Amino acid sequence: MDRASEKVDREYLEEFIRSRRGVEGYVEPRTTVTETTLLLVAIDGEWTRRRVPSPAWAHDLANGLGVPSYDAAVVGYPQRMRDFNRRQSEQRKADPGD
Repeated sequence: MDRASEKVDREYLEEFIRSRRGVEGYVEPRTTVTETTLLLVAIDGEWTRRRVPSPAWAHDLANGLGVPSYDAAVVGYPQRMRDFNRRQSEQRKADPGD
């Protein structure tokens, strides 16, 4: 991850946290296919994900902004995120022209 993209991703994550309520962070480990990522989930289940330099960086960012952070591989994902995805899918099916 280069420094320019790290700065953009950090700013995006910070804005998501500032503009939503009840945000929690889920640090997703690096795999053979993807880099380490930070998944942020708001109280209503809305979520976003960005690559991060390391798990420590992700936890430090989240905790430094007052957001609890968890290791996704240990705790899994919150039900509210799955509910949000289901609602979005149902809405897309109901409004195919949008």
